[in-house]
Amino acid sequence: MMLCRDTESCVTCKLIHQGLQDESTMSDDSKMTLNLLLLGKTQNGKSAMGNTLLGSTDFASCLSPCSVTTSCSLGRSCLISGFARRQGGELNVQLCVLDTPGYPHSSLSREQVLQEVKSALVQHFGEKGLHLAFLVLRADVPLCEEEEDPTIQLLQELLGPNWKSYTVILFTHADQIEEAGFTTEQYLHTASDTLLKLMQSVQQKYIFVDNHATSLKQENLNILRKILAFLRQNSYQTLLLK
Repeated sequence: MMLCRDTESCVTCKLIHQGLQDESTMSDDSKMTLNLLLLGKTQNGKSAMGNTLLGSTDFASCLSPCSVTTSCSLGRSCLISGFARRQGGELNVQLCVLDTPGYPHSSLSREQVLQEVKSALVQHFGEKGLHLAFLVLRADVPLCEEEEDPTIQLLQELLGPNWKSYTVILFTHADQIEEAGFTTEQYLHTASDTLLKLMQSVQQKYIFVDNHATSLKQENLNILRKILAFLRQNSYQTLLLK
């Protein structure tokens, strides 16, 4: 049975619904594994976002004057049940999340980051493919034109010409928007042209995440529902990696 590293502290296990299922008793039709990639600049909150998705503390995440993540790491959530169905039966979902070094990085070159992520993608998702890539941005930091290019270019090189169909913008620090007196609609209405063009290029696929939400259960459920909605847009296809 595949479990997260710390079942007792796993928020997804404890809060999202009825606990764990024994994989040995499940048919393939009752389980869906979602392969997800996290990309973004250093200190944008990739690892913290990965922990939110997994409902655990698999990935090291802390405030630091330098890049914290130096190598790729794969985390798996517990099996999540109770919020999706397929062919009339309850569907159990497991998230496989690949955390990556930020770019630009304080100690790794672009080529080192690129090769590290490429190798990890092939190793972990080479057989089944990638469902979605999350481009992690801070909601409390404006996206300027000169800041966009390095990360976007890295994303394009990793995923190829179809990157837009499989990319979701994930805004961390969304609690800062509310504290500033904005709604998400007002925030997007006043966003930079660079951000608006980026959002248009990925077909308005975006998620605002409050890592400090009072209800982690509800926050996780909202994220998972949006992920499934984006997968439906892609007809549940995966991006095959070479």
